[in-house]
Amino acid sequence: MAIKDMPREELLLPGNAACPGCPASVALRVILKALGENTVLTIPACCTAVIQSLYPKTSFKIPVLNMAFETAAVSASGIKAGLRMQGKDDVNVVAWAGDGGTYDIGLQALSGALERGTDFIYICYNNEMYSNTGVQRSGATPYGASTTTSWSGKTEHRKDLMGIVRAHNIPYAATACVAYPEDLYNKVKKAMSMRGPKFIEILAPCPPGWHFDMSKTIEVGRNAVQAGAWALYEVENGKTTFNGPSKAILEKKVPLKPIEDWIRDQGRFKQLFKPKRDEARIAELQAQMERDWDKYRRIVAGECAEL
Repeated sequence: MAIKDMPREELLLPGNAACPGCPASVALRVILKALGENTVLTIPACCTAVIQSLYPKTSFKIPVLNMAFETAAVSASGIKAGLRMQGKDDVNVVAWAGDGGTYDIGLQALSGALERGTDFIYICYNNEMYSNTGVQRSGATPYGASTTTSWSGKTEHRKDLMGIVRAHNIPYAATACVAYPEDLYNKVKKAMSMRGPKFIEILAPCPPGWHFDMSKTIEVGRNAVQAGAWALYEVENGKTTFNGPSKAILEKKVPLKPIEDWIRDQGRFKQLFKPKRDEARIAELQAQMERDWDKYRRIVAGECAEL
C-alpha cells in the first residue's frame, strides 16, 4: 500500500517524548495505522516506555501494558489468554520491544512464546544498542561499532536473530526498515492475517546512538538497505521472499556496495577511520556482509530445490 492510501488516523499522538528523528516513533506510526484501534501493546523497558510521555498523560490511543525488561513475549501470552477467556480473540496482541529486550534479555521469553504457538505479533525495533539506558552494546550491535561499553569498537559480530526465529518454524517472520514504510505496513497487515506467532524486526537507525544528524534517519536507513548492510525479506510458512532493493541484490542485478559507503557518516564507526584507517576491521565488515548474502542465496536456493 502506498503512503497516501494508508489510514489518516494517528494512534501515536503529537506531544510524545521521542527524540527528533526518532526511528521508533516513525515505525510506531506506521504499524499502528496497519493494526488499528483493536490492539493491545505490551512494552518492556526500552525507549518507547519513555516516548509514551509522563504519567498521567499518554501519547497512545490504544491500551498499553508496560512490563519488565525480559517479559514482552510472556506478557503477550498472558494478555492473549485473558482476552480469549473473555471471548475477545479478535484483538491484536503485539509485543513491541527494542533489540536489548529481544536479542538479549528477552530472548528466552520470546523463544518460549514462539514454541508455545502464542497467537501474537512480536515486533523488535532494532537500533543496535541499549539506547535508552546509555548506548551500551547489545547482541545486535555490529562488529566495529563503538558504544559506551565497547568504546574502541565491538569485537564480536551481531547475533543472527532471524536464524533463531526461523528455527522455531513459525508461520511468519520478516525484516523491515523505517525507510521503507510501505513495506513495513504490508508486512504488519500480512502478519495480522495469520494465526499463531509472528515476528517482525525493524532496522531503526538512532541518531544519538549512531552519531548522525537527526534529519538523516530515513536516509541512513535507506543507505543500509541499498548497500546490502540490512536485507528486507519475509519467511511465510517456510518460504523466503526478498523485497524491494534486497531482491535485486539477492539476484545479483545490483552489486553490494562497499560497506564504507554506509558506515563512514556514522560517528559510531569513526575509530575505523581516525586517527588512521583500520583496513583490517573495514575488510572484516565487508566480508561479513558478503557472507550474509551468500547465506541468503543458499537458503533461497535450498528452498527452490525442495519444491
